[in-house]
Amino acid sequence: MPPTRLPLQDADLAYDPHWLDADAADALYAAVLAQVAWEVHRIRLFGREHDSPRLSSWIGDPDARYRYSGAEFRPQPWPPALRPVRERLARELGAAFNSVLANRYRDGRDAMGWHSDDEPELGPAPVIASLSLGARRRFALKHRRDPSLKAALELGHGSLLVMSGPTQANYRHALPRTARPVGERINLTFRVIAPRR
Repeated sequence: MPPTRLPLQDADLAYDPHWLDADAADALYAAVLAQVAWEVHRIRLFGREHDSPRLSSWIGDPDARYRYSGAEFRPQPWPPALRPVRERLARELGAAFNSVLANRYRDGRDAMGWHSDDEPELGPAPVIASLSLGARRRFALKHRRDPSLKAALELGHGSLLVMSGPTQANYRHALPRTARPVGERINLTFRVIAPRR
């Protein structure tokens, strides 16, 4: 069954809170934790380089190089655990995903600031499939031009959020910090990267 479409103006969002059942989500979480080469990415903010406030890994086909925040990332090879997930997403969503950004949020202090996934390599209307594993975290969206248009979702273990169409052009999104006690979370955002020329 396809994810349920969410009513948000100027966006194309779909959500399935149980895309993976609890056992499958548990198994994938453990496998990704063990198989992914986690690192601290350096990002450029306001002209200065900083450590990213989370652990990450850029994974994909050899030509799926990605430029973000002043740095170019060359993909790590696909770990065994992610190959069947990639294939299932491609079948269900009709998108030939060739890469995934894995982010590991160790506790509530690890976060993602406001941004859009609008890099040129993604194209003008990218399909981004965001699979959450582990602790439930709040995911927020706000319109770039109309402050009255905003939304928030509690992304839980095994949930899938699909952002497509004009979403990245019209909205920024974030995973805010939280002071409440929260466990570790892994987020996998599958993407289609156009090869660099």
